[in-house]
Amino acid sequence: MYDLLKGLRVVEGSAFVAAPTCGLYLAQMGAEVIRFDNIGGGPDFRRWPLAKNGASFYWEGLNKGKKSIALDLARPAGREIAQRLATAPGDDAGLFVTNFPVDGFLSYEALRKLRRDLICVRVMGWADGSQGMDYTINSALGLPLMTGPADDPRPVNHVLAAWDLLTGAYCAFGLVSALLARMRTGDGREIRAPLSDIGAATMANLGFTAEAMATGRQRPRMGNDVFGAFGRDFTTRDGQTLMLLAITPKQWAKALEVLGLAGEVAALEAELGVAFASDEGLRFTHRDQLYPLFERAFGARTAAELAPAFDAGGVTWGAYQPLEAALEDPRLFKGNPVFEQVRHPSGLSYPAPGAMATIPQDQRGEVKPAPRLGQHTDEVLAQVLGMSGAEIAKLHDAGVVA
Repeated sequence: MYDLLKGLRVVEGSAFVAAPTCGLYLAQMGAEVIRFDNIGGGPDFRRWPLAKNGASFYWEGLNKGKKSIALDLARPAGREIAQRLATAPGDDAGLFVTNFPVDGFLSYEALRKLRRDLICVRVMGWADGSQGMDYTINSALGLPLMTGPADDPRPVNHVLAAWDLLTGAYCAFGLVSALLARMRTGDGREIRAPLSDIGAATMANLGFTAEAMATGRQRPRMGNDVFGAFGRDFTTRDGQTLMLLAITPKQWAKALEVLGLAGEVAALEAELGVAFASDEGLRFTHRDQLYPLFERAFGARTAAELAPAFDAGGVTWGAYQPLEAALEDPRLFKGNPVFEQVRHPSGLSYPAPGAMATIPQDQRGEVKPAPRLGQHTDEVLAQVLGMSGAEIAKLHDAGVVA
């Protein structure tokens, strides 16, 4: 945790991945993030993966460092409290993150009547307001048909919710940008971030769309081949699978040197009339002629022989390993200062990350766990909305808050 956003109050009304990720990133940079949920938990409160006691690792992970208030959002009194929280006064408040629908009690028009300079970042599925989630947006973009073995036509869904995560990060960027604009002009605004637009724009930014327009079809499936460059998985003599990547001329030359392939590749260049060192695209174009050479070189050596030689030679490579092995990797998890042993609401203690960026000039603060559902209800009602103890007690008695 860092203090770059210390003093900001962000209210979050959300579920699933994108909007909670936005709130998480803001909290890890020091903002006070208050998440409101239905009493008993929203639709993501029990999402898998689960601990043996039924607690959601997913919910604990995406809500670290936030405060929690539980409301009955089916009742007018509960909805009014949510509106008041989102629009509470203060120069460093009036910041709302949500994936609730464009229309309804949390619409920008409804909230703006309570605070004219409100900044609302709204995650959406499709830009027209229709329902869409990461996997359905992904299927519409064509990526599952580009992913997987070349000889298998079945679509392959990526296990990483990439569009949710990109959208959450973009929303955090959008909120801070809108806040800087409000500081200059005094104006609030709503920022709508549909997964469909994030996905479509990203496909265009990476050249996928221009390529399809130019060729008349989307990119074909090619297994683990790195498109437009030389990169693929290869198997060593002892059965280990390693990823090799050679994009720059230096990476290419070092790989050939370590694998003892310089002479054979030079002969192939002469036969084809090309120079692989000068153009990574040529290595991709002629990969079918190159791969057998590399397969034989990898198959003649063990991973224990190749790893130190690759490292000494500056070759870009990586070993495939399951997550349980990655947990012991000091470059990723074990001993990584981004992580800290934390006791979570589930009652379990396990390492959890703070801010993903490291700021050498600032001291990294402790990682704060996710709250228990409704843990800060009374605190938030008193401090943010200025309610008295008697008023809060009446809300509890009426079942409006918990």
